[in-house]
Amino acid sequence: MKTDYYPEGILYGTGENAAYVSGLSGLTEAYRTGTVIEEKPIMSTSSHELVFAFGGHTAVMAREDCEYAPEGREIKDIAVISRVNKPTCFVVTDMDMTAGEPRIVISRREAQRRFVSFACANLRPGDVMGARVTHLEPFGAFVDVGCGVVSLIPTESISVSRISHPADRFERGQDILVVLKGIDRGSGRFFVSHKELLGTWEENAAAFCAGQTVMGVIRSVESYGVFVELAPNLVGLCEYRPDAVINRLAAVYIKSIIPEKMKIKLSIVELFREKDAPHPLDYFVLDHIDCWRYTPKGYEKRIIEERFG
Repeated sequence: MKTDYYPEGILYGTGENAAYVSGLSGLTEAYRTGTVIEEKPIMSTSSHELVFAFGGHTAVMAREDCEYAPEGREIKDIAVISRVNKPTCFVVTDMDMTAGEPRIVISRREAQRRFVSFACANLRPGDVMGARVTHLEPFGAFVDVGCGVVSLIPTESISVSRISHPADRFERGQDILVVLKGIDRGSGRFFVSHKELLGTWEENAAAFCAGQTVMGVIRSVESYGVFVELAPNLVGLCEYRPDAVINRLAAVYIKSIIPEKMKIKLSIVELFREKDAPHPLDYFVLDHIDCWRYTPKGYEKRIIEERFG
């Protein structure tokens, strides 16, 4: 779906955005059209207002306009001061040209409010959205889904292959895709997931065949074997190795692929001391998904399925 709302930083540096923020004529056009634009604040005042410079003119974003906070949620000081020198989205809500120095009123809060309103009216569960990783915690990855509105992807929803930390899969500033699970209209909170876009067991297994030797990442070491990730949504089992280390690279020989048991039997050829580099994210869904069933047809042991809507 075409949208005018993007994660913060996407617009910054583009020619179109540069034309809007270069001076009064561009800002006037952005005001007339209601266009969301971006610029870096040059400072935060002692009262926690953000100051912007536009071609010789300045604008101050009031503290209450720095973040969309529905239901009376308090805006934290760090949410304001941490925006200094970072691309920050906003809309021009008023321009007063009658005084000697033009008065330019800008609001990030209004840009975010418009995005949430647009999403509630036009998006539905199962829609795929662009997002940008903002920071990582052991319990999940925080992502900007539009205009600085942040959502959490719980660690268990990042991929089928279990990871010890979201940093095993993402890095800060990375652009990814997410699938929308729902929106709380009252709070403006978005609920999103990621693993459903990375393919089913069969779709991932189709890229491999018995007899190949491939690189993988050790994700778990158990007494009965070593789990090696071949793709973010695909793991195989090797024999136990006492020298196997989690998150290290391994060359593995594919002994067999058994769809009806959802098993890939591997044998470790060589262990490497290098820590893994995150596997590339190959997305199998790019627009919308109604139902995702990870397990192959005929497999009844534990059906992994997610329905949207």
